Amino acid sequence: MRLELHDNEYKVSAEGLTVELLPKEFALLRFLYLNRGRTFSREQLLDKVWPLEYPVERTVDDHIYRLRKKLGGFRGLTIRTIRGLGYSLAVIDTAGSLIPPSIQDTALHETMREVFVKYHQYGQGISMQTLARQQDVLGYELDPFYAVYVHFVQGDLEWLLHTTEAPLRDRLYSLMLFFMFTGDPVDRLASCELMLEREILPQFQHQELKILNILDLYAVVGKTDKALERLKLTYTVIQEPEYENFELPVAISEMFVHLAAGTPDVQVAAMLGDIEERLRARPFLRESGSYNITKGLWKLRQKNWRDGEALLDEGLQILEISGFVPLFLQGLHRIVNCGVIFSFPQALQDKYRKMFEAEQVARGLDRWLRPLEAIIRGAIHPL
Repeated sequence: MRLELHDNEYKVSAEGLTVELLPKEFALLRFLYLNRGRTFSREQLLDKVWPLEYPVERTVDDHIYRLRKKLGGFRGLTIRTIRGLGYSLAVIDTAGSLIPPSIQDTALHETMREVFVKYHQYGQGISMQTLARQQDVLGYELDPFYAVYVHFVQGDLEWLLHTTEAPLRDRLYSLMLFFMFTGDPVDRLASCELMLEREILPQFQHQELKILNILDLYAVVGKTDKALERLKLTYTVIQEPEYENFELPVAISEMFVHLAAGTPDVQVAAMLGDIEERLRARPFLRESGSYNITKGLWKLRQKNWRDGEALLDEGLQILEISGFVPLFLQGLHRIVNCGVIFSFPQALQDKYRKMFEAEQVARGLDRWLRPLEAIIRGAIHPL
């Protein structure tokens, strides 16, 4: 049984029945549903559903009591009281049998999350998508972060725009990255700077946008001095343990900035050597593809058209194999903009521009651009 959660109306629907809830009832149900099978204490629920508020523990009991009454018509849902531990949402399928008992195995849940973390680290987007599709068969519950991230990896813009399974705050960073691959880079840079200035995103995603993603926009609009200045902060931040996997992406982005800045070939060659050494130790798919594209752009800057084009095509092929659609889009975005900066032969510019346009259409960026713009502008210019 699957619930449909209507964020704007605080309603929940399933199997032809719709129930209207109060805002906090809805928030509590959403949290329990996204984490169904797991048990949470009253204190944990207060922290997750009533952040920065000071209700008493009785508040949770009262809301659970009201939810049980309102959701009584849904035969597939049960909010269980786990004595001495707290509350847990159990889901029953349409045939009336309980979902696999492994769903309630928290150790299995953590193990599966670690598997996703590893696939994420190695840049194996296809592996992540395959595993996510098998969660019902394998009997595990997808971690809330990866439940959103998998849709981002596969370029599912429609889901990211319209789903009620995850709040907008959890989807906004993904939507922002897709937004960056459309329209005028000068406008997109201004939007990024506003989003950072107003601290709209969760902290980790705010930091990632600030120290990594924005570098590309600075480079392609000719503000390479700002990008190089920002890189000083970037290298300070990635010394922290939680950013240990950022070294390769940052090194590749730094090389891209230096290419756009016109840094002499001898310095760029030294960066290439450093990245290649890192890739030998950690041959991650995403970074291998992005590196080949950046190296190809360097060859094209030298007017080595044949080798440069071959490297670009190889890099794009690796990114396609990895299954990370946003990285594939970023690669094309870099190529198309550098084609203008470096005045590539028109045939080359046309080739990659058409590829970029085709990929945007394939991912719905043509159909969903207006709602995407509306969400981003609504977030940075709230009424």
